[in-house]
Amino acid sequence: MSDFFTDAILLRKIEYGDHDYIITFLTRSRGKISVIAKNAKKSVRRFSGALDLFSVNHIQCTFPKKNKDGLTILAQTDLENGFANIRYDVFKTTYACYWVELVYLWLEEEKKQTRLYDLLYFVLDMLNRSDIKMEVLSLLFQIRFMGLSGFSPNIESCENCDTLVDDIQEKSIWFDFKEGKIICHNCRKKKPGSGSGYGMPVSKGTLKQLFWINTTDIQRADRIKSSLFAIKEGEILLESFIPFHIGREFKSLKFLRQLRQEQ
Repeated sequence: MSDFFTDAILLRKIEYGDHDYIITFLTRSRGKISVIAKNAKKSVRRFSGALDLFSVNHIQCTFPKKNKDGLTILAQTDLENGFANIRYDVFKTTYACYWVELVYLWLEEEKKQTRLYDLLYFVLDMLNRSDIKMEVLSLLFQIRFMGLSGFSPNIESCENCDTLVDDIQEKSIWFDFKEGKIICHNCRKKKPGSGSGYGMPVSKGTLKQLFWINTTDIQRADRIKSSLFAIKEGEILLESFIPFHIGREFKSLKFLRQLRQEQ
């Protein structure tokens, strides 16, 4: 098999032996892949500045010739964007770490995810340029990630009676984490036990904001205007629903919550 070239966002880097790294990338053409960077700790010329978390590189990889089952070898990197401005801000860095950790833990190996690659690149680029609030970018990434990963929640209407959010009388609507849907007050009363599990009430305004963020043209994302309340409530909803649905805790999300408490 011949070498291959692709654009790639670095998701994870771990030490392997005295001189090597095992690196996981989200690539544009091949999805998530894990490769070995041989002698990366010593090879300044080949990998200088290119192996930082969430950096974007054009990479060249080669398949092992002797051990056919061995890891693909990272032969060369060309740094395209290191997102330096993110790294000077602890909040920005933590948000970026949360996004790449989410991608790393959820995605299967070598399953092409071009739209997810483009989404992750977009939010990292916007975060680096400070064109959109980091909190809004995180809402955008999380809710669109869920859609691309196949577990997008229904926040447009009651799942049971199809009543649209605008037509529900109550100001807050129950969101069921297990079912990934909203349930209006009338349906909860009619069906004992419906929506009685793990979840939370969410204001109609927040649901409408999240729906707009999820469906509007991503190139118009800089026009998103959300109230502080909608942002905070949206964060609580998505950052609770995603770990519940995936069944994993995120170290970066835990640290992000600590930072918010200390702010």
